[in-house]
Amino acid sequence: MKEGNAQQISATEADWSREQATAYAPGTHLLSAIRAYQRTLNSPTIFSSTRRRLAILRHRFWSAVAGADIPLTSCLGGGLLLPHPAGIVIHPAAQIGPNCLIFQNVTLGTGGKIAGVPTLVGHVDVGAGAKILGGVVIGAHAKIGANAVVLSDVPPGGVAVGIPARLVRA
Repeated sequence: MKEGNAQQISATEADWSREQATAYAPGTHLLSAIRAYQRTLNSPTIFSSTRRRLAILRHRFWSAVAGADIPLTSCLGGGLLLPHPAGIVIHPAAQIGPNCLIFQNVTLGTGGKIAGVPTLVGHVDVGAGAKILGGVVIGAHAKIGANAVVLSDVPPGGVAVGIPARLVRA
């Protein structure tokens, strides 16, 4: 699909090339450690426990370097981008769909008007400092503005900004 001159990014099919590590990219190294740990959970080989321990050590190292709190058991869709992972906090039960983009100091957690944890459907862009709280659903191709505090659902393709966040485009 084309949108102007740019190609539309899929909200359902992961683009794994987005997670390829470059020379110094703490976000991609952190994601790599999480993915390595998750692969060991379903691996019945005799080396699984050793690989799991190594993945845990890598996760701890890159979490400290990146300054991010992303649990090993997080449900992260493929193609996730964390260009500046400092200060990112993700609740262990939060759901993040494929090809999402999360900037620094973002929180996905509990405490909103709706009980539960957030769900980012697919190709959601979350601006720096945004807080998405409670059992809200952020629709496919939605955008969350910098420093927004999202306490209610955002429809697919919607743009939410402000404190508390309001839709400026649905």
